[in-house]
Amino acid sequence: MDSAITHPSATSRSLPAAIDAPRHDFISEQAGRIHYYADDSASGRPLVLIHSINAAPSAFEMKPLFERYRSQRPVFALDLPGFGHSDRSNRRYSPKLFATAITDFLEQVVKVPADLVAFSLGCEFAARATLMKPELVTTLTLLSPTGFNVRGLPSGKAAERAHKVLSVPVINDGLFALLTTRPSIKYFYRQAFVGATPPELIDYAHATTHQPGAKYAPLYFLSGQLFTQQAGETLYGRLTQPVLVIYDQDPNINFHELPDFLSRHPNWRAERVAPTRGLPQWEKPEATAETIDRFWATLQ
Repeated sequence: MDSAITHPSATSRSLPAAIDAPRHDFISEQAGRIHYYADDSASGRPLVLIHSINAAPSAFEMKPLFERYRSQRPVFALDLPGFGHSDRSNRRYSPKLFATAITDFLEQVVKVPADLVAFSLGCEFAARATLMKPELVTTLTLLSPTGFNVRGLPSGKAAERAHKVLSVPVINDGLFALLTTRPSIKYFYRQAFVGATPPELIDYAHATTHQPGAKYAPLYFLSGQLFTQQAGETLYGRLTQPVLVIYDQDPNINFHELPDFLSRHPNWRAERVAPTRGLPQWEKPEATAETIDRFWATLQ
């Protein structure tokens, strides 16, 4: 493994590190400069952590799992394109771009098969990356994954029209500014926690959304262009690796199609970590890690 491809960029100087760990950049030919956190002081199979997509995501979402496993095995956490300390340029963001960033990272930095743990919409990108380079992924753990909803999502020309509207500067500046005020961030996080929201989550979300270029990738998310239609069959159903789903309640998605899907895919299993509302790695970190540990133990 080679975790130091380039030095961290000098951009986003006002944004602190999401995780107290060595930081590096690598260059993906298609996805640009990708920032990541790494602790490879321990031996074992690498663990790669992949955050969600919304208005304010970053590697900070995966911090509890990074801290849990960093003394047990090599651990990496990415800032996906358009977020955190990675390249936030004004370009087209797509599921393929995010998946390519992950496969390039696995090929260029990790270099050996790894376990992936992904969160929310990041699960769809992790699955797509695994289908692109299956030899680089040993297992997948999906935290509150999207893709099992009953309701449809905007797609095709409808999603493109939505993005065209959102791309008008007066509209997107106002909308993004409204979504990323402290009261708005607190409101959205309150929906995602049974108990109190950790203040550091709110602080970092506010900080990362007030960086240059912070609005570009979220606009594609808000228009619906980053979701894969019928992800259960087009992505998840084609995976051959062992897959664990950790879920409970979620204010933004449901898991209506999950039981039927599990009955048809024996390489998949699911466990509830309750009570949680979308961020089990923050609300129930010990139970989440213990569930993942049991999953890995059954495969040894």
